[in-house]
Amino acid sequence: MNTRVASIVHSLGRVVAFTAGGVLLPLAVAHATLTISETGSTLILPLFKSWVAAYNKVEPDLQMTTGATGSAAGIAEAIAKHVQIGTSDAYMSDNDAMANPQILNIPLAISAQTVVANLPELRGATLKLSGPVLALIYSGKISEWDAAPIASINQGVHLPHHAIVPVRRGDGSGDTFVFTQFLTFSTPDQQHLTSQNFNWEGKIGYGTTVSWPAVSGALTAAGNQEMVQKLSRTPYSVGYLGASFKDDADKAGLQIAMLQNQAGKFVLPTTATVTAAAAELTPRTPPDQRLTLVFAPGADSYPLINYEYAVVSSKQSNPQVASAISNFLLWCIAPQGGSAPGFLEPVHFIGLPTSIRALSELQITKIQ
Repeated sequence: MNTRVASIVHSLGRVVAFTAGGVLLPLAVAHATLTISETGSTLILPLFKSWVAAYNKVEPDLQMTTGATGSAAGIAEAIAKHVQIGTSDAYMSDNDAMANPQILNIPLAISAQTVVANLPELRGATLKLSGPVLALIYSGKISEWDAAPIASINQGVHLPHHAIVPVRRGDGSGDTFVFTQFLTFSTPDQQHLTSQNFNWEGKIGYGTTVSWPAVSGALTAAGNQEMVQKLSRTPYSVGYLGASFKDDADKAGLQIAMLQNQAGKFVLPTTATVTAAAAELTPRTPPDQRLTLVFAPGADSYPLINYEYAVVSSKQSNPQVASAISNFLLWCIAPQGGSAPGFLEPVHFIGLPTSIRALSELQITKIQ
């Protein structure tokens, strides 16, 4: 790593920077007001809003706007230069990355996704679900909560004989990208299919949008907030939800399911299980940092985790804008800044491992 700024923090009322050698230097701060716009992921939005509010105290001359348009829109708007920062739970596809080499995918934190259900009869028990079972539900191959594939992994749990209402995202969503990756990776292409499995990999695949199978009674939501609303209003429904909305799910009386990981264990999304999954896969992160963290190996790994990306062009309109974006992103990933527990814990995120933060810092140096 070179001697460019490694992290930015707020100290004694000033913006300061640490060089790689540990020397504290003041940053040149422009006094003309700049406006930086962000849009994209609804999963990262609660965290991003808290970052913006806190950073405004660090740099009052920088004004920032936020939007909740979905990860696909975040990527598209950044490519089109309609916003300076797109946020996404999904990395850019290989085709988009090759077509837009100036666009950087910069991890800011690690988040998780939950699978939640509205089962009034669950009576305090914890529901267990697996990728193959969810593939059967979302393909319409099983339609009752007490169907054999669900009952077999929930022995002793009262499951109602009631139709399942699957809820899926209709917008271009990083949550859909992560969720359908889980269904894809956990149900690989199989030659001999039975009523107990569905070849999601071969028939549907993954993406920010997919051609969902036609399922009677299925509902569609736009954004995580509407997903909570649809689930809470619909008994016997099931859906997928960003971990930053866990508190909303709890208030709505929704049940977070234990998910079966690659090792066959059922685990809940906790700091320990998310950290365990990240430890298994983050060492494989390439320099451009486009990597899935879904369905990690390891007995303690939670299977639905992802990088939260800032999607940013390396070529900005002028040096002042480039500097403002760079300084903000460096602050976001700094343990003494936006990655402090006070920011991450309320939204159930974890900070980047040291090696991944270093890769993000290197990418940020490319913003000019």
